[in-house]
Amino acid sequence: MGQPNSGKSTVYNALTGSRQHVGNWPGKTVEKNDGYYTYKGTRFTVTDLPGSYGLSGNSDEETITVDFIKSGQADLVCILVDASQLERSMYMVAEFAALDKPAVLLLNMMDVAKTQKKEIDAKLLEKRLGIPVLPFTAADGRGYTELKELLSRELEAPHKLSSAPESGMSGTSAEAILSESQAKYRWIAAVLEGVTRTATQKYKLSRFDRIATSPVKGKILCLGIVLAAFLVAMMVCVPIMSIAQMIPQLLYGPISSLLTGWNVHPWLVSVFSMMLPNVLYFTLSMASFVFGVNLAFGFLEEIGFLARAAYQFDGVLSRLGLQGKAICPVLMGFGCTIGGACGTRIMDNWGQRMLAMAVVWAVPCGAIWGVIPVISGMFFGPVGTLLVCLLILVYMVLMMWIVSKIFGRKLAPKESRSGMIMELPPYHKAHWKHILKEAFLKAWDIFRRALGTVTLVSLVFYIFSFSGSGSIQESLLYRVGTFIEPVTRFFGLGWQTFMAFLSSAFAKEAVLGVLNAAFVGQGGLLEATFFAKTAAADNAALAVSMAQTISKPEALAFLFACTFNVPCVMALTTTYRESHSLKWTARVALFYIGCALVLACIVYHIAALFL
Repeated sequence: MGQPNSGKSTVYNALTGSRQHVGNWPGKTVEKNDGYYTYKGTRFTVTDLPGSYGLSGNSDEETITVDFIKSGQADLVCILVDASQLERSMYMVAEFAALDKPAVLLLNMMDVAKTQKKEIDAKLLEKRLGIPVLPFTAADGRGYTELKELLSRELEAPHKLSSAPESGMSGTSAEAILSESQAKYRWIAAVLEGVTRTATQKYKLSRFDRIATSPVKGKILCLGIVLAAFLVAMMVCVPIMSIAQMIPQLLYGPISSLLTGWNVHPWLVSVFSMMLPNVLYFTLSMASFVFGVNLAFGFLEEIGFLARAAYQFDGVLSRLGLQGKAICPVLMGFGCTIGGACGTRIMDNWGQRMLAMAVVWAVPCGAIWGVIPVISGMFFGPVGTLLVCLLILVYMVLMMWIVSKIFGRKLAPKESRSGMIMELPPYHKAHWKHILKEAFLKAWDIFRRALGTVTLVSLVFYIFSFSGSGSIQESLLYRVGTFIEPVTRFFGLGWQTFMAFLSSAFAKEAVLGVLNAAFVGQGGLLEATFFAKTAAADNAALAVSMAQTISKPEALAFLFACTFNVPCVMALTTTYRESHSLKWTARVALFYIGCALVLACIVYHIAALFL
């Protein structure tokens, strides 16, 4: 148990490793983390309680924490406090005292306290509290054997807090609440008297922090640093992606020749030679994004910078029901929705994380920006293309607002929102071993969990796209598309553009290849989709064919529909794996598909009046 950024997740991950189960608390959109570890032949179950600043029951996180502890499910509570800001961190301990439950206290971030020249008398604090107090630095990876020994010993003979704050006035009036709070602060002051000694009593903002917290310069600085972190993440993941991209090309020929020689059915040949190698490529790419993003943003969080970014953009993003930290995943969404979805891990609770992922989906990723100028240039020229791009960006802001209004009611209800009290954590040295380990574990987790999901989704698309001859006209997708064309025409999409719209939900890179297969007849639908990165589309021939077949309103409707459709199958899978909620992922996906078609309909019919 502990406040956000107290190091709970670090300790939990170090204890349990990959032996974790993640879900949601029953009836609550708050993430539930359970895991276990074995020590001296005994299995210990660990529950990571939601991070919160108090235990007054004013939020879902606080209610869950208090109810869980009161229920007796916790045999022992390990309370984490920030040793570098001990007085503020002890407020939760003061509130916990009223629960009368066994506990140990972990003085985390002792390394930061040391750099601040703070000395903490842990033995004196232990004597006054009546429970074991262990000085600790969770991120350096040391001291966990001592922690396990302490927990094992305390489970045999647990201790409770020997003192608690005196009660204030009875009742729930403002005076009573204030009196209760004052009593807790008096208790904290008495407990900590003589416990902490520091060489410097007054904290001054550094020159960097004066810039980082200024209204205008600070936002520019934060944007620059966040974008630089994203570039670093891309530099890390691109080489891995480049290697992974070679897998389908290297395996396609040998596997296809081998299975064909064994007289295996062509459909199975294509599954094993084309689909599965691409699934491996997709999943490795996804894992590389997760690794790069967690490496770059784990560093920023570790050194204390993300709190500055949250402070700068909290006012803007609070209008969407989000915390200021969401600026990081939103900006990352312009590069890749996968990175944006993974970046939401910095959010304080599950509801905020899920809402941030839903909002990030509205941000056009780098792949679709490679498609928009090509298609737009075929019909509207350079000036028209610039105007189309501006309109897409304007609608992006509107879409983010719409998403926040619709999903924010459940995920971040107004009654649970409050103004942010932001404390700027002190800057401190990054623990690279911890950052690398966390990034690798998260990348491996997403790879392991996503492999099955991507395979399933790819198989469904494969069934709809497969044709024995390779001709698009023999695929089930073509038959479905032409059958429902009278309906899709209402939304401004013919069967060719509707098929490309569907393929955009699989991979935005596939759009030009699928259009080429549909309009020009060059290449099969499967090759256009699964080899989109390497397949070359004849844009000149495509421009001539599309201009002769579809109208400008349909082209414009298609661009908006593809841009604001489901980002891609990898983003869909990442959202599911990050949220651990199939229900909410499906809700968001269906919402975006429906909105994309409605948007195409509106754009088509309005454009038909002017173009």
